[in-house]
Amino acid sequence: MSAVWIDEVPEAAPNTMKIERETHKLEKRLCREVGRAIVDYNMIEEGDKVMVCVSGGKDSYAMLDILLKLKARAPIHFDLIAVNLDQKQPGFPEEVLPKYLSELGVAFHIENQDTYSIVKRVIPEGKTTCGLCSRLRRGILYRVADELGATKVALGHHRDDMLQTFFLNMFFAGKLKSMPPKLVSDDGRHIVIRPLAYVAEKDLVRWAQHREFPIIPCTLCGSQENLQRKQVAEMLREWEKKHPGRIENMFTSLQNVVPSHLLDGTRHDFKGLKATGVASDEGDKAFDPPELPPVASAPSALRIVQL
Repeated sequence: MSAVWIDEVPEAAPNTMKIERETHKLEKRLCREVGRAIVDYNMIEEGDKVMVCVSGGKDSYAMLDILLKLKARAPIHFDLIAVNLDQKQPGFPEEVLPKYLSELGVAFHIENQDTYSIVKRVIPEGKTTCGLCSRLRRGILYRVADELGATKVALGHHRDDMLQTFFLNMFFAGKLKSMPPKLVSDDGRHIVIRPLAYVAEKDLVRWAQHREFPIIPCTLCGSQENLQRKQVAEMLREWEKKHPGRIENMFTSLQNVVPSHLLDGTRHDFKGLKATGVASDEGDKAFDPPELPPVASAPSALRIVQL
């Protein structure tokens, strides 16, 4: 089963144009990474009805696009239904998504709920609106999932979103916590999946440009340039620019957690530790030098600490 999910898109006819070759490689990579995430976390199962949340942004458009490609050659049967929540933001082009989804030939549902007025009434001017907006949106989408009989709810968060969330929680909430690729919803009734968990945002940007998705900007929060998430995103971009490969290493670390070498007594029984006389691969290496790559220069290291 997994081989079919992850298998590469069949080679196209030979083409000497570099841009087409690169686009073909990008499509294969996106399908491969989404398929790998689905297999690794058992996101989609036989007979599932997956509600694909489409906001009008590049990420959700790409998620729907790739899931449709994978559905055509998946080893199991599952259905997709695209859902958009029209939050009645001023100037929202309500005709764009119905037209796009109709032309695409995918089943869809548009839910109309005026959460914009609620957010603007409750949140003082200049304050971050994302928290309340998210909670309202989440509750509505879960209700819609029930009404549509959806067994999975697919969100368009990607690898960079997960890393940003990890650092936001570390810096501002005092937690080692990220966005999981699969979880049970707050009400305990829904399975939420993130098929783009392994996908880099830069690949989604390129794919959106290639596919010419009719992007709809979020006018509710798009002007909030000082959001902590945007600042963390800029920090990560700067790190990646100066140290290529760092983003991949950090994301890999989220899949290689060693509770015995952290400080959370609820995840590891430090109080009850006793010498067993048995060697362990995760034993004490406190006296060994850390296995870290050399730093290019002292000023560079200082800049990283300051970030």
